[in-house]
Parts: sequence; structure tokens; C-alpha cells
Amino acid sequence: MDARSEIKGFLASRRGRITPGHAGLNAYGPRRVPGLRREEVAVVGGVSVPYYTRLERGDMHGVSDSVLEALARALELDDADCAHLFDLARAAQPSLSPTRRRRASKQQLRPSVQHILDAITGAAGFVRNDRLDILAANALGYALYSEMFVRQGRPANTARFIFLDPRTRDFCPDWNKAANDTVAVLRASAGRDPHDRCLSDLVGELSTQNEEFRTRWAQHNVRQHLTGIKHFHHPVVGDLSLSQRPFGPRRRPRPDHLHLHRRARLPARGHPPAARKLGPHPANNSTPPAAATCRDRRRRGQGGVSAAG
Repeated sequence: MDARSEIKGFLASRRGRITPGHAGLNAYGPRRVPGLRREEVAVVGGVSVPYYTRLERGDMHGVSDSVLEALARALELDDADCAHLFDLARAAQPSLSPTRRRRASKQQLRPSVQHILDAITGAAGFVRNDRLDILAANALGYALYSEMFVRQGRPANTARFIFLDPRTRDFCPDWNKAANDTVAVLRASAGRDPHDRCLSDLVGELSTQNEEFRTRWAQHNVRQHLTGIKHFHHPVVGDLSLSQRPFGPRRRPRPDHLHLHRRARLPARGHPPAARKLGPHPANNSTPPAAATCRDRRRRGQGGVSAAG
């Protein structure tokens, strides 16, 4: 992925969300597109118009943190957006050696990681990378996502499952939210490591095969793993509502960082929850294919081991 193009698309999409009135500016003249003009962003951000124009064209050579923070305030970026802006700026800095698309080396998970997953007996647990490949799971994790593990030959991948498998329309009652979150997580991953060849190939595959993905990818929305409730309609046990929350130190992740996720049932009311009916899936007896890890160089935001989805 081209960092300059990513910067241009991201900044243009963010300023397109803010009206002059909302930014405390007087609107003047006809507008061909919604949102702020470049010169208005420059005024609110406290930089010159030529300088902001240069930045939006993807030339962030030597840009300071204070300028990026001023732009984040001017464009009213949330934490995920702000982290993404810093990631894009870092990726756009010139390097001494030519930048090449990099295919990450395959990694076998340490046995201790599987032991941690197996120790989680009251919730669905799994480990995935920034491309949303599922690298390992516990018994309830395999049972919860049994439909995703049916296909063999490559690691189960949440994004492929959401956009290329029609069964997810039934599995995810709020499919639109699941699709939006999935694309936003991938977009944030691309900002952290735009030279990840496997991620670029995945985005290309999904863009080619699914219009819903293409539309969402063009919106440049990003997302961090947050607490919340996930709703599923499991083909065996029916409707499920599972809680998720971050788990682990809130720090910058390492380049080879993987994410531990945990989804637990909500407290029962009246009758035993359907989640108790989930049992081991046959896939539980075999280890899913190894997948390449993603480098994660996010400057800001949360990291460490997480239990979120």
C-alpha cells in the first residue's frame, strides 16, 4: 500500500465530515463537496495553506508531533483516528533503503500460548494477528466459530468469513456493524504496517470479490479493540450475547504482537444461557495452519495482550 495515497485519502475523508459552522468558521461561496476546504483546515490547525496542502498530498517529511496533534484537534479525530494519523506519518518518512512489500515469516505459536487458551474454560478464547487470522483457540473458541473453521488449507480469517461467506448474515445479527468494525480494524493495521504484503494481498482479494468491502475500505475508518457486547446467532445453540473487554497492559505492542481475545457469556437471567450448550468442535483436536504475523508499530493507542474482539 502506498503511504502517500493513504494519507491523502484519510485526511480528505476526515475534513469531509466537518462543516465550517461546526468548526466555528463562516461559510462562503458554493461548495462542490461537503466538509472543510484545505485552507479552512489550515486556519483551524494553525498552519499555512501551502504546508497543509503538502501534508494532504502525502508529503509528511519532517512533520512534527505538535503539527500532527494540531491537525488531530482541527479535524476532531478520536483516539483511533489520531493513532492512525501518527502511524501514516511515520510510514511516510523517507528511509535509507528502498521500501519493499514485505511478506512476514510464518510463526508457530509457543506451547505456552495454547496452554493459556486452554486454561480459559468459561469463555471462548482465541489468538489472532492484525490481519484477523485466527492462529489458535480453546474448545469454546472453536465451538463458537465452528462455521469459520470448516474450510481447510489456510488459517481461518475473520474478514474473509464476514465478506465472503454468506452464512455470516445469519451468524451476525448486526452484520453491518460487524462488517464496519472488521474493515476499520484492517484499515488501522494497514496504517501501522503499509508494507505488509500479506495484508495488501488480503485487502486486494476482498476488494476484488466484494463490493461491500470496497465501499467500506474507501471510507478510511479505523477502530481500536474496545469493550462491548457481541451478538451471535449460532447454528447449534441459537442467540448468544457475549461480553468482551481489553485484557493486559495498555502499552505499545511489539512488532510481532498477537492479540488474545476472550468472549464470555453475560450473567444468566431466568434460565441457563445458550452459551453453556457450546461444546468442543472437531477442529479443536487439530491445530489451525500457521499464519504470518503482522508488524505492529502503532505510536499511540492501546496494546499488550487483549481480550476484546
